Amino acid sequence: MLPRRQDYGVKRTGTPRSGSVIHFRTTVNSGRRSSAVLPSVLTFLVIVASGGLLLMIEKGMLNSMETPPPRASGRRLDPIRQAGKHGSAPVDEDSQILQEIRNRTIRTMCSQKNMPHSIWSLNPLQRKTLLQHILVNDEYHFLYCYVPKVACSNWKRVLKVLSGTLESVDVNIKMDHRSDLLFLSSLKPEEIRYRLKHYFKFMFVREPMERLLSAYRNKFGEIESYKKKYGVEIIKRYRKGRANDPSVKGDDVTFAEFVRYLLDEDVERMNEHWMPVYNLCQPCAVSYDFFGSYEHLESDAEFVLQRIGAPPYVHFPERQTWYKPVTTETLHYYLCSLPQKLLRELLPKYILDFSLFTYALPNTTTEHCRH
Repeated sequence: MLPRRQDYGVKRTGTPRSGSVIHFRTTVNSGRRSSAVLPSVLTFLVIVASGGLLLMIEKGMLNSMETPPPRASGRRLDPIRQAGKHGSAPVDEDSQILQEIRNRTIRTMCSQKNMPHSIWSLNPLQRKTLLQHILVNDEYHFLYCYVPKVACSNWKRVLKVLSGTLESVDVNIKMDHRSDLLFLSSLKPEEIRYRLKHYFKFMFVREPMERLLSAYRNKFGEIESYKKKYGVEIIKRYRKGRANDPSVKGDDVTFAEFVRYLLDEDVERMNEHWMPVYNLCQPCAVSYDFFGSYEHLESDAEFVLQRIGAPPYVHFPERQTWYKPVTTETLHYYLCSLPQKLLRELLPKYILDFSLFTYALPNTTTEHCRH
């Protein structure tokens, strides 16, 4: 029997020329507590406001604005290296402004009563997931919450170089995602509390649908173990007449079938590669000092290395030559090819990632998709 899912009613208003506004209605069984915090009116006000600010950033309208001190820091965040350590890089003003927008958005939304305010207010499953995704470096006093498909393999390389277990970030070896790494989950409660209070804490985020598509293309296009474990299940579950077919290999899962699978999954029990970033890193329960973004990966990674005092020889790795990026055109193609009913039902699963990290909801109006 398939797991029950929340009933999301979605109404789209507006004309193709003016874009669209998506309204979500939720019906939750009164005997079962929802595993995800559903969007409130405030959430959508934040989305609208942040979307407008991002548009201003794109048009250069905020370039001369002085940014107030960000969350958990007494000084302005300048993503440049200190002289004599790693040289200097041009100040990315857009990144600074975006950082402040995210800080204020997260502060506002996380101040709501129904949001967790510490890791100890999370339920056991939520806390376990979080602690298993926070990496610790005691020499440089920082915590990093890794998010799959957001350059986490390269950050793990950096951590291994800093701990001395890897000679260089450029060594051509397959990344072992568990060995030679210290996870917060392996520490005692008092040790966890101390590090959460005194260490520099950061994480990196990515546009939700882009991250989802990246996971789909990688896991179902290249990784045999995912095809056998998840691909076979998805095809047997959603492809008519294949439920008992022993010849199913799971190597031809469509994006629409993958989305249907996600709709039937509990976000708290999803595979980490497509679990919402909110559930992985709990930005309301942990007071992160810095939110880097995939869109400003180079400058944001440069700032973090400066902030933790990394040695001059440690740099953030360049993308591998074999890496296939998700382009704007590719994402446009997949989202516009997806039955819009599925997309409207999928967005609430990731709505906190959109709203907290100030990403605009995807535009899939008829006019937009036609181009």
